[in-house]
Amino acid sequence: MAEITTRRQGEIVQTLFGVLADAPDGLQAKEAIARVEARMALTPFEQATFPKNPQLTRFPKILRFSTINCVKAGWLRKRSGIWTLTDEGRSALAAFPDPEALFKESRRLYKAWKASQVDDEDAVSPASDAEPAAADESLIAAANLEEAEEAARADILDYMGAINPYDFQDLVGKLLDAMGYHVVWIAPRGKDGGLDLLAQGDPLGVNGPRIKGQVKRRPDHKTTQEELRSFLSLIEPHDVGVYISLGGFTADASTLARHTSRRVTLINGDDLLDLWVEHWAAIDEEGRQLLPIKAVYFLDTSGTS
Repeated sequence: MAEITTRRQGEIVQTLFGVLADAPDGLQAKEAIARVEARMALTPFEQATFPKNPQLTRFPKILRFSTINCVKAGWLRKRSGIWTLTDEGRSALAAFPDPEALFKESRRLYKAWKASQVDDEDAVSPASDAEPAAADESLIAAANLEEAEEAARADILDYMGAINPYDFQDLVGKLLDAMGYHVVWIAPRGKDGGLDLLAQGDPLGVNGPRIKGQVKRRPDHKTTQEELRSFLSLIEPHDVGVYISLGGFTADASTLARHTSRRVTLINGDDLLDLWVEHWAAIDEEGRQLLPIKAVYFLDTSGTS
């Protein structure tokens, strides 16, 4: 990317961080990119398309590629197409007002991360000096991979959001089974008294605490502090509460979970999907039919895997 200097990459990252600093809950990637484009005066090179891929505009790909360092530095979090500036990212934005210094620090942290990986094969870094055609191909491949991952996770989460609520309970039960727990009760249709499932560490309930679970399949609703407090009232001293909320939790609810005397774990949609993928091999066929997924492989030349 001969026409994209280190300073320019720093300006792009700095502008993105400014956009995300105003959105504490994060933004969809496309929205974040659009806001950066609106704030910056793009060069003709950035506005142009790729010679070998005239359907693709350069700037969105350049922005995505320029943030590789930032993700590995812990400054930027990307999950299911939502980009969020971390506390470390906010600190970096304040500590490095010069955009070139900001980008160089992100590159330093990226190299430190790369050196710590077992696979230390050469990779194209976000500040590559490769030939233009090769750099274009690496940039496109890295950005396309990220976009494909975002789209795939979004599709799976949308699918979970459309599942019958009782099937969603069963899905969580199948996951707990695959994780080695024994599910002894799942709430039938109708009022559940505030609990959706009970599980324990062994068939007789001798080892480990009893798990009480609440499952909410509401993709557009975050569980509130009041809802979590009601659930916590059902958690006895020797219980562990597990609250699964597909739409996530409000900031107040997350704060309550951290400071309550009760033992409780909060699981949002992204966390649930991560656990489903992690334990996929142990999920039985009936469970797999509730949320069928398939691994797909993409070319990854970014060195971020």
